[in-house]
Amino acid sequence: MHNAFLNIDNKKMSKSDGNFFNVRDILKEYDPQVLRFFMLNSHYRSPLNFSKDLMESAKNALERIQTAAEQLEYYKENNKNDKALSEEESSVIKEAEALEQKFIDALDDDFNTADAIAAIFELVKLANINCSSDSSLELINTISGKLVGLCDLLGIIVKKEKELLDDEIEKLILERQEARKSKNFARADEIRNLLLEKGIALEDTREGVRWKRI
Repeated sequence: MHNAFLNIDNKKMSKSDGNFFNVRDILKEYDPQVLRFFMLNSHYRSPLNFSKDLMESAKNALERIQTAAEQLEYYKENNKNDKALSEEESSVIKEAEALEQKFIDALDDDFNTADAIAAIFELVKLANINCSSDSSLELINTISGKLVGLCDLLGIIVKKEKELLDDEIEKLILERQEARKSKNFARADEIRNLLLEKGIALEDTREGVRWKRI
């Protein structure tokens, strides 16, 4: 959602000037999540300036958040202690709660997504400084939950989907073909939809099934 002027490299977007882009053009080069993150970094009623440099900056910033979320997941999986929450960790959680409120206040302030994202980055910094695989599981779970939860509210996906390997794709295609042979069309459609969600498009041809990443 954006209803102010859109500029390209600080110039008004215009077909006559040859600096006109639509969303489809941008998505050929950038993941939709990067475009969403880029737009969230400005107020919806303020002019939005689009440039390749700013998109690259948005991409790098999004990756910082995703990396922090992945790191917290790693700490969860590799946490071998049953430590109780320490006083110091309790203070960290209070800081996280304050940042959560800062995020909410920003959205209450005429949907100020730029300030909301600033609060998320402060939470990322808090996590990077205070969390490790030696932290209590309660601290890790709390910080991770808040980070993922706040990002979810803005539609930011922090957990990267694992890309299917070629042989995994071929196995699913084979399973789909067997399902179709046995007239289990519901399962065949389920597999097609699953692959589509993973960015794999199928094409049924006379020579067999072709697939491509989209």
